[in-house]
Amino acid sequence: MSAAAGSVLAQLLAQGCDEGAEIATLRGIVEEAGELGAVRALQRLGLADDGAAGDVAELRELLRAWRDAKRSAWRALAAWVMRVVFALLLAGIAMRLGLDGLLKPGPLK
Repeated sequence: MSAAAGSVLAQLLAQGCDEGAEIATLRGIVEEAGELGAVRALQRLGLADDGAAGDVAELRELLRAWRDAKRSAWRALAAWVMRVVFALLLAGIAMRLGLDGLLKPGPLK
């Protein structure tokens, strides 16, 4: 709940108390209204049935698996990039040392 909504709710409760309503009654009304609003929101989202908890759990599991796969793919890509960089570095060192004959493919024996 935002600060503004909390402030408005507190003002309404204070006004209700000033006009003679019991604070416990007002709090009960607020709780019931909040629960009714939550149920309506879940119904609009299609999450009010008995299988909704399982569906949400399954979606979270799929999302976790997607994130794991994405992370693994990035790690594999980084590993390949590092291998290419090191191979080029070694080739550069070999050429600098005059060992470029080792880099050229020779006849197979």
